[in-house]
Amino acid sequence: MHQGGRPTKKVAVITDSVACLNRELAEKYEIGIIPINFYAGGKIYRDWVDITPTEAYKLFLEDPDSFNSSAASPAECLEAFKKAGLTAPKVLCITLSVKLSTLYNAALDAVELARQELPGITIEVMDSLQATPSEGMIALAAARAVAEGKDLPDVIRAAEKVRDSVKSIILLDTIRHVYRSGRIPKLASMVGSALNIRPILTVSGAVHFIGMVHSRKQGIERILMMMKDRVGDRPVRVAVTHAYALEEAEKLKARIAAEFNCVEIWLSEFSPVMGYACGTGTVGIAFYTDNSV
Repeated sequence: MHQGGRPTKKVAVITDSVACLNRELAEKYEIGIIPINFYAGGKIYRDWVDITPTEAYKLFLEDPDSFNSSAASPAECLEAFKKAGLTAPKVLCITLSVKLSTLYNAALDAVELARQELPGITIEVMDSLQATPSEGMIALAAARAVAEGKDLPDVIRAAEKVRDSVKSIILLDTIRHVYRSGRIPKLASMVGSALNIRPILTVSGAVHFIGMVHSRKQGIERILMMMKDRVGDRPVRVAVTHAYALEEAEKLKARIAAEFNCVEIWLSEFSPVMGYACGTGTVGIAFYTDNSV
């Protein structure tokens, strides 16, 4: 946003589409999104740009084996930096965990390219150590600090504070596609699927298995119990996400709103870039306690 041809904010915040922000929040807080590429049916799509998650999951269900993903290139990151540089003299780019993607390194390469192409623009790249809405919450914290008029060091501190406390818990509806993550063999995925095993995952640097259940109802109770153990009655910010399971996600959101002391709660769609390894029917939550309330 400009006034008289000059940027009106000190810092522009960028993240990637795996942060699972919804468009309303991204637009409200002027958060730039680097789209991650994925392949489906022999075509390349840019997540967030060319196709909605719902449309992507329809393609996935038609032909799961044709689905794959690849990180954005340094050139694509540079393009996002150029756009952000029009709105602010400093840029903070928050990426999904370097243990899950090469995007962080691509963004660092783009910073080197920007030294020549974007003189006068300061760019910092932060590894969120996360993915899914837990990454989005870190970007939101940074963007809110920008809205308060904070400069880059304080914006980074705001993001780091949430990065140190945010938790994510993801319930898969099937283990069938998890072999795509490289964490278990395909045969084990097939056997687990036949036994109706539903993994519970969390993201902390990498993706970690923290439990398994045999029904969605059991899984929802388990993840809510985990959340309760962590936050108790303290004020909490929450995001609920889903992969082609809107009705279940809306029910989960309503239940969390009723059972927890929510300062904020929002709903988004699970990025198909990660959904290709998790499968449709996935629901998840991300949350952190807000000590400022």
